[in-house]
Amino acid sequence: MQRAFLLSSLGITLALGAYASSAQANTQITWWHAMGGALGDKVDQIAADFNASQDTYTVKPVFKGNYSETMTSAIAAYRADKGPDIVQIYEVGTATMMAAKGAIVPAYQLMASADVDFDPEGYLPAVTGYYTDPEGNMLSLPFNSSTPVTYYNRERLAQAGVEEIPRTWQELGDALEKIVDSGAASCGLTTTWPSWVMLENYSAINDVPFASQANGFEGADARLRFNRTAVVDQIERLTRWQDDGRFDYGGRFDDAAPKFYSGDCALMMASSASYANIKENADFDFGVAPLPYDADVVEQANNSIIGGASLWVLDGLDEARRQGVAEFFEYLSSPEIQADWHQYSGYLPITQAAADLTRKQGFYADHPGTDVAIKQITTGEPTENSKGLRLGNMVQIRDVINGELEEIFSGDVGVQEGLDEAVSRGNALLEKFESARQ
Repeated sequence: MQRAFLLSSLGITLALGAYASSAQANTQITWWHAMGGALGDKVDQIAADFNASQDTYTVKPVFKGNYSETMTSAIAAYRADKGPDIVQIYEVGTATMMAAKGAIVPAYQLMASADVDFDPEGYLPAVTGYYTDPEGNMLSLPFNSSTPVTYYNRERLAQAGVEEIPRTWQELGDALEKIVDSGAASCGLTTTWPSWVMLENYSAINDVPFASQANGFEGADARLRFNRTAVVDQIERLTRWQDDGRFDYGGRFDDAAPKFYSGDCALMMASSASYANIKENADFDFGVAPLPYDADVVEQANNSIIGGASLWVLDGLDEARRQGVAEFFEYLSSPEIQADWHQYSGYLPITQAAADLTRKQGFYADHPGTDVAIKQITTGEPTENSKGLRLGNMVQIRDVINGELEEIFSGDVGVQEGLDEAVSRGNALLEKFESARQ
């Protein structure tokens, strides 16, 4: 009996050993990302659901800090031959990743070699345009794409007698004046990510160039041009509004958000992905509207451009991991996964099918305003001024621009002087990037 028990136990042990060996034999795929907090939990869930859907691959997501830290870590790890298989890179790092020839596996090549379903035509053009080469081939997989919109405090607007958000900057100025003069709010408008919203997206919506060479899409010899466009008038407008309370500079990144949460500012321009945070932090009824266009420049708004990030595949994968990454990308792009991610996070759905599914599920009807970003970014056909930006060292260029904007809004330098300085210093960074590629 003891012998039978031992044999039985041994059988169980062998079975468990075989199971563990089988589990360990799964192809491991590492995914470095920059999604912290609740978004990081959601990323973990997406990976876990994929892992549970099949038994060949195991995707292991790893949080590596903010966007800049994640990109820096991935580059350093790749050089040490310890890089991840997939890395999330924010949109301003696109030119840098494109320049790293031999270090990446273009998404379109990966998907073709793996023979999985991949139809570039199904993705939103304003999203994929940011991540394609001159021939239109997708180099990375869009994952969390956003675009700035206007959030407004319905209570403050009602107190001021403002019934709706105007579609032009000119009319918006009048509405903000009513808000401040009526005492409904001490501040009319603030903005997060000043360069992204007030320069980059202003330029796209009003179809004026941010830089030469189609904003860098047509060559690494692109140079900044926004100091010679309607952007100058736009910053002068904001400077005047700062003097009379219609605008309040709130800092870089998302630093201005508390001014809106508290009700001090009646309007805020911020990422479409800010929706969840506003819902959590603002104790009032709020709405969402498109960014305004400049009636002195265009007759109607052009599309806005995206922020957020995409997923890049680093070279060095064996055949099994390549296949696994491709199948994971196919899973991520499915309408069900994208619709769920979009509805949870506020990021744009990357495919039209995901947007259609979200609408069919009644999400937009139940959450008014959540479709504003999609409508805005799909307005018309993207032009060379609204396809996006593909500029080297764009992270540092944004820092330069934001620094000069702070000098302007504090009254230390004039608008033209500050923008000229931003262009001069930014172009030096572009020249450095261009030289490094040669």
